[in-house]
Amino acid sequence: MRLTVAFLVGLFVLSSASAEAIAQETKTSQKTRSGYKHVWPDMEFGWRIVVGSIIACLGAASGSVGGVGGGGIYVPMLALIIGFDTKSSAALSKCMITGAAGATVFYNLRQRHPTLDLPIIDYDLALLFQPMLMVGISIGVAFNVIFPDWLITVLIVILFTGLSIKAFLKGIETWKKETQSKKEATKSSELMEEFELQPESLNNTAPKEAQETKRSKSSVLDNIYWKEFGLLVGVWVIILALQIATSYTTTCSILYWILNILQLPVAGGVSIYEAVSLYKGRRRIASKGDLGTNWRVYQLVFYCACGLIAGIVAGLLGIGGGFILGPLFLEIKIPPQVSSATATFVMTFSASMCVVEYYLLKRFPIPYALYFFCVTVIAALGGQLVMKKLIVVLGRASLIIFTLSITMFATVLSLGGLGLKRTIEKIQHKEYMGFYTLCTYT
Repeated sequence: MRLTVAFLVGLFVLSSASAEAIAQETKTSQKTRSGYKHVWPDMEFGWRIVVGSIIACLGAASGSVGGVGGGGIYVPMLALIIGFDTKSSAALSKCMITGAAGATVFYNLRQRHPTLDLPIIDYDLALLFQPMLMVGISIGVAFNVIFPDWLITVLIVILFTGLSIKAFLKGIETWKKETQSKKEATKSSELMEEFELQPESLNNTAPKEAQETKRSKSSVLDNIYWKEFGLLVGVWVIILALQIATSYTTTCSILYWILNILQLPVAGGVSIYEAVSLYKGRRRIASKGDLGTNWRVYQLVFYCACGLIAGIVAGLLGIGGGFILGPLFLEIKIPPQVSSATATFVMTFSASMCVVEYYLLKRFPIPYALYFFCVTVIAALGGQLVMKKLIVVLGRASLIIFTLSITMFATVLSLGGLGLKRTIEKIQHKEYMGFYTLCTYT
């Protein structure tokens, strides 16, 4: 623990020195052609950094466990406590989401499915959702520029209130099933003690124990499906290249729209390939066991649309797409551990793409980004270790679902409160409350 604190303090000192070196790039107020001001506070050690770091740790720990990244906690913290403007907070939160998600993926690459001899990350599920999520991010970023703060606030409250309630009810349902399973296991144990286990029965349990040991000791290379992983990386590289090329064109020019539209066949092609393969039975969502077959067309279309919506929400609000994907995966009967791991895996691609784009657009200060990136990496790893021990001790995977629900409810309070505050300020100052124009924003 002392080493961790010393590391964070040392990192902060280095980041502060870097802040002075690039002072010209991190001006207190930067104004775009549309009239929007980006506010970047100076990086100084004080209560704001301390409180912000604590909140970032809590957000990263809970977000990594729930598979949602924690962006709904980062954005209000950066705006209300550290002092960034809303849009810069959204950009900086992507750095923090990438740190937490990347650390969680690194941890999960060593883990196995809780009941099957499979990796805990479902790569076919990722192939179905990740490409559409990436396209949705691009659309969401554009909406982030266009939509007024009051409308974003309304969307936050409606969407995340519903999702948090849904996740909480799912957690209660899973908790009851776990309780029933515990009772049945206790009865079986009592019967076995009453009739006294024979040596042969004890020997029959050995292969299962050996199998569990084998699963827990699987290497990272065993847990990566290279073909599927290569497709996911390919989509990430191509869409990122198109986004970078778009940033060097004139907004709303013909070339600008062509480069944006080219994302659709790239992402759509991979998602459609995966959907057709699932429909014809060539591939299957293995993490569902025997339930991972017999997909219908309307289901696959709906899931691809959900991936697109998750990306739009993520780009619009500056949060991780896991807020949509996590509850959705639970609804289609994916185990909580696999749901969290896969949602985080998918989210890592989208968040990291946004970080590169925002870096090229100079939307966040580097010292702050480096500091909070490292904070979230450490906190996410800690959260994963603690949750794994709790699940082993208590036998309650539903804890993951409750963490997801609580994180989403905290997002409603924090992001909703931030949006309400900004809206009231604009009303008091009689500022413009309508939609902005994408073509005049850089």
